[in-house]
Amino acid sequence: MTDYILSEATREKLKKVSTASVATALYKRGLRNQFVQGVAPVAIKPVTMVGQAFTLRYIPAREDRNPLTVFRNRDHKQRVAIETCPEGHVLVMDARKDSRAATAGSILITRLALRKAAGVVSDGGVRDAAGIGALDMPAYFARPSAPTNLTHHEAIEINVPIACGDAPVFPGDVMLGDSDGVMVIPAHLADEIADECTGMESFEDFVLEQVNAGAGIIGLYPATEEANLEKYAKWREKTGR
Repeated sequence: MTDYILSEATREKLKKVSTASVATALYKRGLRNQFVQGVAPVAIKPVTMVGQAFTLRYIPAREDRNPLTVFRNRDHKQRVAIETCPEGHVLVMDARKDSRAATAGSILITRLALRKAAGVVSDGGVRDAAGIGALDMPAYFARPSAPTNLTHHEAIEINVPIACGDAPVFPGDVMLGDSDGVMVIPAHLADEIADECTGMESFEDFVLEQVNAGAGIIGLYPATEEANLEKYAKWREKTGR
């Protein structure tokens, strides 16, 4: 658990940066495994997903513990996670990268969206993918999968450290998702990563503009030539970035 609270200022900064920039910034700090492997957006959204992690852990289902009747239990962990994930957070599910069954479907994820969650990430399957893709809330899963979660998964724990797509996720870490996938930003680094990546995005926009104008990459990206640094400084002054 963490005492960190994502500020609106940091959230807004992170909404304007990419998973690629975050991956590079974390790599500079020695963190190489913060990308959630094997998940993709159910549908591409015009917004970047940003929110602190609220976690749900699945274990392999044991048949005698997971008949359909378990959904009648008011304390079923999957249902409780949907109803207790805080507003502005991302529900992150650890399904051990097993997508043979769904970890959620459109009814539950619609409820999550209406409760104003920032998004959902699972390294397992998803059922009713078309319905989830139609929601405004970003959603990332391994692949569509029709069987109920009970066939292969038992929801066992809420808001504990988990793995999701091989990435370690601690409750309160900041999840950032775009069309490339999802990065996990350790909570204590979120503010400085937001600041650093804001500058990185500015520089890369400058570089792309130069490349589109015919410039070569060597000496520009990275900017090892003083002339390019001077061009960038003038570009920032002109654009206010």
